[in-house]
Amino acid sequence: MKIELISPAVEENAPVPNLALPILASLTPLNVAISFTDDLLSPIDLNRELKEVDLVGITVLTKTALRAYRIADAYRKKGVQVVLGGIHPTALPEEAKEHSDAVVIGEAEEIWTSIIEDARRGDLKPFYRQANFTNPLIIPQPRRNILPRRGYFPLDVVQVSRGCPYRCEFCSVRKFFGDSYRLRPISAVIEEVKNLPRRLVMFNDDNIIGHPSYSRELFKALIPLRKKWIGQASLHGLRETRDVELMAKSGCIGLLIGFESLSKQNLVQSYKYQNNPEEYREIIDLLHRAGITIWASFIFGFDEDEPPVFDETVNFAIQAKLFSVVFALLTPYPETVFYHRVKKEGRLFQDRWWLLENPNEAAPYFFPKRMDVDTLREGWKKAWRDFYSIPSIGKRFQWNYRSTPINRLVYFPFQWMQRRFMQKKIIEGRRRYRGHSF
Repeated sequence: MKIELISPAVEENAPVPNLALPILASLTPLNVAISFTDDLLSPIDLNRELKEVDLVGITVLTKTALRAYRIADAYRKKGVQVVLGGIHPTALPEEAKEHSDAVVIGEAEEIWTSIIEDARRGDLKPFYRQANFTNPLIIPQPRRNILPRRGYFPLDVVQVSRGCPYRCEFCSVRKFFGDSYRLRPISAVIEEVKNLPRRLVMFNDDNIIGHPSYSRELFKALIPLRKKWIGQASLHGLRETRDVELMAKSGCIGLLIGFESLSKQNLVQSYKYQNNPEEYREIIDLLHRAGITIWASFIFGFDEDEPPVFDETVNFAIQAKLFSVVFALLTPYPETVFYHRVKKEGRLFQDRWWLLENPNEAAPYFFPKRMDVDTLREGWKKAWRDFYSIPSIGKRFQWNYRSTPINRLVYFPFQWMQRRFMQKKIIEGRRRYRGHSF
């Protein structure tokens, strides 16, 4: 039996491996041949001959749904069985079933071998769902040898936890991974990290410091490995100097942090209680003193946002000397609290936006409260232009803080890369990658 695993692409995907499919590959019986395609690195030409396989498994995010469905439809047209799984099919299984033979709702580690056996017999069930969330004790190390050798950022990806207790109304992760942290044994994590070939590691957890005692133990265990790492963290766990210093000592050189808004009212309405704008600068300065670079994210379109929010946010980010910022439009992801709220209020004018050919042209998909749609969209674009302008890049470069090489060696190339991305993706609204239309 031959199985093809596919990670579909959209232009804004970063060239970082998704571990979901390599984990399933590690659970696949040895007598089953596995191949893998990352559509971002090797775009699938649906007009040419597709691989001869018996089963195709595709992991689907909401922003990759249209591309995933087209790939799935092409394989099914050839008579190949297709299984769809991931966050989007979990939210909308009936929609996903229109483009597949089977849909996995939620995690798949404990049912993957059953799916393979059903496919071998030509007896796939319409829907599969585990009885419970996957026990972290049985999550295997990913089978990284199926990944392309070239094309990704030069780092290794590791996951140590799943789940999130926070209830941010715009987030779709909690529905998939659950509302409590599930933690892999630290010994297993350290053994995995120790055997990785690269010195730079990315922890792709939603919050690497979500469980304080576990995180401290993990960071202490990382110190002897002399690795460098980046990850995503909540502001809630970055208040204590000793914790930040321990992170830096363990090899942390950068964090992705969701600041989201400078307005406490916006944060409260979105149930993001863990953020307090009054603490932002203090935490940023603490991280900078520890030599930790900050990749920040801010969201525009909250109910309290008015036109001045764009300049206020950009000015804050420049004055705080943030290494990088992603400015996002508030997005009604399917089945989130925010999606249902704006739909109930009659403000959702583009329901299934993820199936649009050029979704960026239609964003923000809902009517904001304190400005019109065009003002929100143009203000969002202006924020990108202003933050990645030449004067801003110069002002944000930090000559005198305890910087790792990521700031001094990567800073300017990264800023130029973001300027190019901004021009193509944000300003021009293109939806192409290496000449292949998505």
